Amino acid sequence: MAAPSQPVLFETRDHERWGEYISGAYGSSIRLGSPRDGHLLRHTRLAVDTFTIDTVQTIDMTYAVESLPTLMISRHRTATFEYRSGGAEHRFGPGEMFLLSRSEVGTPYWLRTPQGGLQGISVPFPVLGQVAATAETRRPAPLLFTDLRPGTRAAARQLAATIDYLEASLRDRPRTMAEPLVAGTAGRLLAATVLHTFPNTALVEPTIEDRHDAHSATLRRAMAFIDDNAHRDINAADIAAAHVSIRALQYAFRRHRDTTPMGYLRQARLHQAHRELLAAGPDTGVTVTEIAARWGFFHPGRFAAYYRTVYACPPYQTLRRDGH
Repeated sequence: MAAPSQPVLFETRDHERWGEYISGAYGSSIRLGSPRDGHLLRHTRLAVDTFTIDTVQTIDMTYAVESLPTLMISRHRTATFEYRSGGAEHRFGPGEMFLLSRSEVGTPYWLRTPQGGLQGISVPFPVLGQVAATAETRRPAPLLFTDLRPGTRAAARQLAATIDYLEASLRDRPRTMAEPLVAGTAGRLLAATVLHTFPNTALVEPTIEDRHDAHSATLRRAMAFIDDNAHRDINAADIAAAHVSIRALQYAFRRHRDTTPMGYLRQARLHQAHRELLAAGPDTGVTVTEIAARWGFFHPGRFAAYYRTVYACPPYQTLRRDGH
């Protein structure tokens, strides 16, 4: 098992220290407006390599941010934000989710936060790039989000539920979430949900070139790569690298195997988890949850259901078999 990631807590009543801390935490130059010492400010971070979830307790305060190196999503459950960037002004009401950054290039913005608790979710743009394919097939362009607000309320609710689930998992099962394959899978789940929620320049449907590239040889190369590398934190971009676009890869799997690249990867990892359960035996002290996490399955119940569908028995039965 990987070493668990512990929550990082910072609190202070000194606004100068607060400004220095959040500038470091978010990798940007951040200036505070109208500082008033004496009020408690608290920042708690839950993190893995592929995303972070922050809970911030603040007062009514303004922040002038130079830019952010990651995609940042924010929400306040009970109050209203004021946001300015590029000459445009926005107000985001209680419970609304919105973006603080649009692209990896980043643009300066001004934000007024109300008193109370707020949440910030950071997703590195390279993780988003593992899921998205943008612009022309051969010359991918930087990903750009075209609206700060979600495209639909239903998508916003799905993103909120995903964030809440991942936050609970980081808090309650830090050891499992620290497993490299779990962290990678969870980060790409969040990235895919974000891409589905906020309008952006990522292309989803295959182009003419993608359809041409989605032949059986592409599929065979991809399946061989997955089979050889299922133990590594690989993604669709890795599988497609140097051969075809992500969309062509997805189309090839859909056309020839009626699945997705990640679906096939999940099958390969399930097979490896099954082999490990068989090898572990009942007296080794190894648990189903540990083996599942090692192979990228961070929801024990879903792993058990998927395992039962394929192997017609629960995973604990395989682990506890008595040889008869």
